Amino acid sequence: MTPVAASYDDHRRVWNAVHDRRPALIARCVSAVEVSSVLRYARSAGLAVTVRGGGHNVAGKAVSDDSVMIDLSLMRDVSVDPSARLARAQGGCLLRDLDAATTPHGLACPAGVVSHTGLGGLALGGGYGWLARRWGLTCDHILAAEVVLADGSIVEASDSAHSELLWALRGGGGNFGIVTRFTLSLRPIGPVVHRTGIYPLDDAAGALAAYREFAEGQPADLHAVGAFKIASDQDWIPAQLRGRPALQLTAAWFGDRRGGERAVGPLFDECAPAGGLERVLSFAELQALGDHSEPHGRRYFTKSCYLGELGPATADAMIGNAEEIRSPLSCVDFEYLRGAITDVPDEESAFPARGAPYMYTASAHWIDPNDDDEEAAWSRRSIARLAEWHYGGSYVNYVQDEPALGSVDVYGAGRYRRLAAVKRRYDPDNLLRHNQNIAPAPETRTMIEEDGL
Repeated sequence: MTPVAASYDDHRRVWNAVHDRRPALIARCVSAVEVSSVLRYARSAGLAVTVRGGGHNVAGKAVSDDSVMIDLSLMRDVSVDPSARLARAQGGCLLRDLDAATTPHGLACPAGVVSHTGLGGLALGGGYGWLARRWGLTCDHILAAEVVLADGSIVEASDSAHSELLWALRGGGGNFGIVTRFTLSLRPIGPVVHRTGIYPLDDAAGALAAYREFAEGQPADLHAVGAFKIASDQDWIPAQLRGRPALQLTAAWFGDRRGGERAVGPLFDECAPAGGLERVLSFAELQALGDHSEPHGRRYFTKSCYLGELGPATADAMIGNAEEIRSPLSCVDFEYLRGAITDVPDEESAFPARGAPYMYTASAHWIDPNDDDEEAAWSRRSIARLAEWHYGGSYVNYVQDEPALGSVDVYGAGRYRRLAAVKRRYDPDNLLRHNQNIAPAPETRTMIEEDGL
């Protein structure tokens, strides 16, 4: 469709309303063959290409002015082979589509924490989520992929064919082709014991110390996370905390249900919360918990970092960031990682920073465009305040500000060179460049030499 179509504005909008861009053409494809045809057209017409799955990327990479948007949102079929523990999911699937197909079989693919996120962007960039410590990242579960390459050819990337392409797809982002179907391995999943406690900021230092001790010793069946946000008016939250910045700690237990209370309880024993909520959820219910807090159409600015530690000084800086939250929609999320994330040999995927202990994300959410500068500045300031404890690297799916050295900062020089060689083979003209871009190898070598890396 072109800009004169009645539904053009509806289809060009993405999750983050900060990005108000107008493509020259929106192609709503239903097959790999159609994607191939559109790519060939864009190349012949000299037009840039963007790809939309769920449209959930914080940097709005799904849409660009005067480009061709290849919209995969009609391609959402999922088939499941429960005996083989496999799913085949089209490139436009949302996480909720995948969960709806897999959870009736007691299976799941580890994925993100908001169910209207697109599978494609999440998986190609890595894919942290509730099950990451137990089973690893989403990208670790990509067994094969149907990929439309920049020249329009269609290939199947697997361990036996185009294996270097498959390596790059496991964490290298959308640089190497358009994935129109994923083959994913699945894991067994049952009910989840889920408990949340809330603390006033005056008690946050003690609660963070308890979190550090608990999280760094937790078994893989546990995943504990934290968030600073303006407390809502839910019934379980004490009245004196509502409307004020507060700390929430949450633990989810994925093992045998009978052991859940015993496993989760110690997080809250050392520092008792002011209020709490405990429940047993299905995995699909767990995956949808974040949906209400991150709807389409708000304005978002996200900045993230990995942290090497969560000591008292780090905790004080985090509390300082929380004290500056102004928007009732904004939040700071943090979590201890490792577990099964570190079990995957580094050479098996393009994903970097597997050894990072903590991830910390300052997400500004607001509505009024007049607040853009102030809210983005809070997010940037929150990460800068923690610079002393940065572990290094970035999670590519959370990159909104362009790093100083582009994607070299994300992947490191050595991994970037390998990715750039794959890019040279599969997209030598850099047609697929509206992403956290990896340039084809010759350009990369020059850049790395000039920067002394």
